[in-house]
Amino acid sequence: MTAAALKHTVSTDTWQPLCTKADLVAFSGVAAWLDTPEGPAQVAIFYLPGQRSQGEERELYALDHFDPFSNANVIARGIIGDVKGSPVVASPLYKQCFRLEDGQCLEDENVKLRTWKVAFKGEELWVQG
Repeated sequence: MTAAALKHTVSTDTWQPLCTKADLVAFSGVAAWLDTPEGPAQVAIFYLPGQRSQGEERELYALDHFDPFSNANVIARGIIGDVKGSPVVASPLYKQCFRLEDGQCLEDENVKLRTWKVAFKGEELWVQG
C-alpha cells in the first residue's frame, strides 16, 4: 500500500498499532489481541507480500481467529491458498475455507468471519479496531 493510499484509509481515531512487520511470517498467519468497541478480540493477521487479489496489490488481511466450526481460536494457524483468484485460509481442524478479503466461508454461505482493515504505517502494522 502506498503512503498516499494509507492516508486515505487510516483514521487516527480508530486505528491502533498492533505489531511490526518483523513480527509477521510471510505467507502465513499470526494471532494477536485487538481492542475493539465490543471488548478484546483475537484476530488472525495474514501477510502475503507481493500478492494480487482481484487486480489490486494487497498483502495484509485481518479476520477473526475464532473458528466457528471447531469452536477454537485456530484460524491464524490455517493453510493459505487460492480459490478462483481469491486468497483463502483453510481452518487447520475441519478445513473449511474462508476468503481473506471478506471472511466468507466457501462451504457454508451462512458463515462469515469478522474482518478488520489493516495497513502498514512504516514498519508498524496498524488495525482499525
